[in-house]
Amino acid sequence: MKEAISIKLLYISLAVLCIVSSETKIRSMAMKLFDAHCHLQDQRVVDKAPLLIHIANAAGVVYIAVDGITEKDWHLVKEMSDEFDSVIPNFGLHPWYVEGKSRSWFNTLKELLEANPSAAVGEIGLDKSPLAKGVDFGEQVEVFKKQLQLAKDLKRPASVHCLDAFPELLQIMKEIGPFPAGVILHSFQGSPEVVPQLTKLGSYFSFSGHLMPLKEDKARKIVKAVPLDRILLETDAPDALPINPIFFVPGNATLNQPANVHSVLTYVASLLELSKEELADKSYKNALGVFSFQGSKIPLK
Repeated sequence: MKEAISIKLLYISLAVLCIVSSETKIRSMAMKLFDAHCHLQDQRVVDKAPLLIHIANAAGVVYIAVDGITEKDWHLVKEMSDEFDSVIPNFGLHPWYVEGKSRSWFNTLKELLEANPSAAVGEIGLDKSPLAKGVDFGEQVEVFKKQLQLAKDLKRPASVHCLDAFPELLQIMKEIGPFPAGVILHSFQGSPEVVPQLTKLGSYFSFSGHLMPLKEDKARKIVKAVPLDRILLETDAPDALPINPIFFVPGNATLNQPANVHSVLTYVASLLELSKEELADKSYKNALGVFSFQGSKIPLK
């Protein structure tokens, strides 16, 4: 029964892909995109991940960075990366989950990264927002510092979550940095004033659908503060569904998927007053530069 339902969903999804996104597919033949941050190992979509990856690839999304968030999902990210050439694995302990870590979490993470040279570090970070209510911030800082130092030591980029904690983030990055391999500020919504200092330390700024609910003037100021050669695009799927999504997850239209990086591209390009083609080319090349570290799936320049 489940197999029949899965096959039905596959046919429905492919039909939707052909009908709804025909223009996107045609344009994507000339446009390459890179989803710099998502979570296809999330239990809400993991069973549909192969389909969502195929849809994204067909829509011109060449690479998809999939970020682990706890020890319990790192193996899922690895398995996905082993199966799909387009999946760039990232392993890290998210600040929301630091209190559930095992005693051996750091050794496990270090060994996993060393055994998988194609993997970056992430998702890691700091969060003082209400979303992290009850999570000890001191413990977040301790865990974050260890992972950020590990990323630097291994010469890998790190994908960083930061909400309401940019002063602390900047201080820590100054202590440990700079970061020649790059630090990705994922779903960036920080103040334009912090951009120059973060840029000097090696940061890139990735934009997602989380930007869209902001007042347009505020979103425009944030995006325009970032140098064009430091802009990345992401979906943060299955969260951050864009306001005007092109693609929907079969069975749950409230969830996001990597192919919707097209919607993020359209919005950010409009804020920057650039053509979609120009921003697609620039953001794709920026992402290639960040993720083409020694051992990466992406060929070194």
